[in-house]
Amino acid sequence: MNHMKRAAILIIFLFAGAAVNLAQQQRAVVTDRTAEKMLLGRHLLSLQWISWDHFGYAVVTKKNGVYSIKGEQKGRGNSDYLKIEGVITRIEKKEFTFEGVIETKITHINGGLPCRREGQMIFRITGKRKYWRLVEMDNPCEAVTDYVDIYFR
Repeated sequence: MNHMKRAAILIIFLFAGAAVNLAQQQRAVVTDRTAEKMLLGRHLLSLQWISWDHFGYAVVTKKNGVYSIKGEQKGRGNSDYLKIEGVITRIEKKEFTFEGVIETKITHINGGLPCRREGQMIFRITGKRKYWRLVEMDNPCEAVTDYVDIYFR
């Protein structure tokens, strides 16, 4: 019984430590409060292969210092889509760093199969654009360029 108690306590400490570590990792570094305010909320979302006329939406929320983003754009009359989900780890004046998944499915790319990007990615404002564009534009599944854009509110 004593051995089981020690094992149970050890497991509790390991899970508690992992949860604290995960929460610390997901807290965003914010270097510009104006950029933070711009980023929070509901935004239009687009991938050029789907449409620049019929947008999807991405929502950025903040809870306990953790910024989450989730969104989707769907094709009209087909099964094409763009999905984004994850956490924002850094917010700067002209860019933010995202840790998560972006998945696209376009009928004429990658044999119509889903294409998944996973890990750390950056969205950046360049020039006078009114949106953040995914910096890692090269599609990892086929030799095409994807313009994943999140528009200012």
